[in-house]
Amino acid sequence: MPNNGPAIPVAIRRCPPDLAFITNESSQSLRELFGVLLSALSPWRRSDLPPSPISSEVPVLCAFRSKAVIMPAIDLISLAGKIPITAWKLGPALAVPPEARSVAGALEHLSRHSNSAGILIWDASLGWPNPAIMQRLLASPTDCWHSGLRLGLGGLPGILDFISPNWMLSCDPPSELEATSWRLSLRACLLKKETLRQLGGPCPEFQTLAAAGLEMGHRWIRRGAFMRHLPTLVECQNCAFLDRERSAACRSRLPFEDELRFAYYRHGLKWAGWALLRAWFTGYVSSPKALLAWRKVTSTSRPVEPAPLRPMLTAQPPAGSATANSPVVRGPGARGPAKARVSVLIPTVDRQAYLQTLLAQLRRQTIPPTEIVVVDQTAAGRSQPGLYEPFRDLPLKVIHQTEPGQCTSRNAGIQSCTGEFILLLDDDDEIPADLIEIHLKTLAEFNADVSCGVAEEVGAGPLPPDFRHVRVSDVLPANNTLLRRAVLRRSGLFDLAYNRRSRADGDLGMRLCLTGATLVLNPAISVLHHHAPAGGLRLHKARTTTYSMSRRRVCCRALAGVSEFYLAERYFTRCQARELFWQSVLGSFSLHGNRAKCAAKFLVGALLLPTTIWELRSRMARAAALAAHFPQFPELSDPGLREHFNDDADLNKPGLQAPSDASADHRQ
Repeated sequence: MPNNGPAIPVAIRRCPPDLAFITNESSQSLRELFGVLLSALSPWRRSDLPPSPISSEVPVLCAFRSKAVIMPAIDLISLAGKIPITAWKLGPALAVPPEARSVAGALEHLSRHSNSAGILIWDASLGWPNPAIMQRLLASPTDCWHSGLRLGLGGLPGILDFISPNWMLSCDPPSELEATSWRLSLRACLLKKETLRQLGGPCPEFQTLAAAGLEMGHRWIRRGAFMRHLPTLVECQNCAFLDRERSAACRSRLPFEDELRFAYYRHGLKWAGWALLRAWFTGYVSSPKALLAWRKVTSTSRPVEPAPLRPMLTAQPPAGSATANSPVVRGPGARGPAKARVSVLIPTVDRQAYLQTLLAQLRRQTIPPTEIVVVDQTAAGRSQPGLYEPFRDLPLKVIHQTEPGQCTSRNAGIQSCTGEFILLLDDDDEIPADLIEIHLKTLAEFNADVSCGVAEEVGAGPLPPDFRHVRVSDVLPANNTLLRRAVLRRSGLFDLAYNRRSRADGDLGMRLCLTGATLVLNPAISVLHHHAPAGGLRLHKARTTTYSMSRRRVCCRALAGVSEFYLAERYFTRCQARELFWQSVLGSFSLHGNRAKCAAKFLVGALLLPTTIWELRSRMARAAALAAHFPQFPELSDPGLREHFNDDADLNKPGLQAPSDASADHRQ
């Protein structure tokens, strides 16, 4: 018989008369025997056992007076202290020093020789973990639960500010809030075993356990793992201790060698070199430390990036997935996709032909929308009579707004929507027939609040690699997003500072993340975005130069705009805003093409460098002035907008009017 690793014995522990724990981690035949015994006992019926959420789990049978419940087994890696074998009842327990190499070795051993569904890494100084909470968390769609922010990892590593200064997931939510966060602490975290096997554990080369956890968390979330910061993972009686630890962590920094290794492993040699240069130039690190760290880090090979964790989720999910047999939208008060009430919101201006195409495609949706709200901002002299007549069969509601603005129009439309889900589209989109259905199934699969798709743009080339697999979304495309209406009560609506500027969707996405919403990006939800030559933000001369244009044309520069600096002013530090400035300067020299075109781009960038710096400084000053008067965004429940609209009006009448100055009280 082949040797499959050390045998783990069956343990039967004494418990109160009404509850007994039976764990089996080695023998399938014994599991079958227990099933026969349970089915033979009249009060303990095998039919009462719910299906296991993880097919590969090793069960813990909790036998009650009237039923038995299979619970997932969880291994324990204890840091800073030994634990008696009988103390942890859910699986094997190992005690290791709080070092990256030791924890990496323990995870590798358990992933090979244990069949448990999850692994809990726990610092014994934080108290004793609650087994019932761990088992409940493991049954959720989330791959990793941790308390990294509460343990002081917010803002670390600092070198990331030189690489991704305005990345949505670099802005940390409050440490007291459950929210998406990749800043993983290996002192208090629960990992799914299957995710660990696919994406790998911490790298043993790091000097500190904190840096190893941060690199692992960044790798996991970029490759498709769903990670949640849960402050209550650590019991409340340790709050004073945690506050002292968090204060101490905020006053300290990681070793620069660990920070540079993080940059090298996660972003490659070029970005690590740029980060090193900026860190030295700004005084973040001294020259001797920088050179020594560079020599040590680059002497090791960069680990191979793991394959994405999940494939794209389509209308027909793969067999064995959570929605394969019963497509039910999970969550409080949720309904199945066929019964979901979806409102479609389309702001439009001067794009009648595109809008007609989109309305015709909404007619063919496999799950029809409850209502279609069109906010028409086309001037009276350019409007098309009878535009909405061919669509009387649709549940159409048209709001006419004479003063164009992307935020005022979307806010007015959202206030008028009555569905529990709101689908945001642009008027120059073309959509597939199953768009709404896949959005709803994505929300169901991950118990998410926001489902984000992708936009295939005409002439823009293929999507970047990060937009080809399912993952936590760090964008909120306002032309292909379905969200639960309820999450807008916490975040507010669109900020009027972006009314005639770009990045309004990015600002709303940032607030959704900071208020704890779960955003999912599914590339299978794709629309064709035409970038119509008229209407939209082009009406306000915004977004005239895109990133893809600047990387294809020698004389084209896509500099950070006023709205991007305003976004940085709102959510990021002064250091991060400064690095956004210099990355925009760097981007004026970049081009995708042959060597001759790249050389020409570099020459043009050098000649225009004084103009580039002057223009960026001017935009930063205008953003600071804008921040003195904003943000301004209405609450979802604000009656100031809703009083102008009659929700009970005949939705088939194309000429439903609304005042053009849909004003409301805004919160500052």
